[in-house]
Amino acid sequence: MRIPFGVMVLAGALAVSGCAHKGLRVLQKPGTGPDEFLVLPTKPLSTPDNFSSLPAPTPGGANLTDVNPQAEAVAALGGKPGDLVAVSGVPSGDAALVTASSRYGVEPGVRDTLAKEDAKFRHRNRHLGRIKIVPVDRYEQLYRKQSIDPFAVSDQFRRAGAATPSSPPEEES
Repeated sequence: MRIPFGVMVLAGALAVSGCAHKGLRVLQKPGTGPDEFLVLPTKPLSTPDNFSSLPAPTPGGANLTDVNPQAEAVAALGGKPGDLVAVSGVPSGDAALVTASSRYGVEPGVRDTLAKEDAKFRHRNRHLGRIKIVPVDRYEQLYRKQSIDPFAVSDQFRRAGAATPSSPPEEES
């Protein structure tokens, strides 16, 4: 019995389509629904003894039922809830790093600024390959011009006389 050519092509296309693995490099949001990792299970509600003694609502603040759900989660996983308390200032182990990295000043709101600039960049370059036959790495396509070749940079520093650590051998491609 002979299998028609069209059936073989369709079977091959279905087999290859199963090899797609997008991973963490998909730049679009997965959907419009809620983020399941931000939803915390709450304890059952309870009726207060006196309704007039209830505090004023604080949107985004703690509630009477779940005072500190993150600490409870850390304790349930075997961690130390006391380590969640924000330490005022910089921990002593990180003081030298913070001093060195802020020697030229610190721009307030730099993360928001970079996020807005990156969103604009991705919006401008969204036309890249809208039609695709095989899975492609959109992240690599968008940021190819901004990537740094570590071996070229390492060679450049070595030629300049800077002490550099040894690099792993380059992969043959």
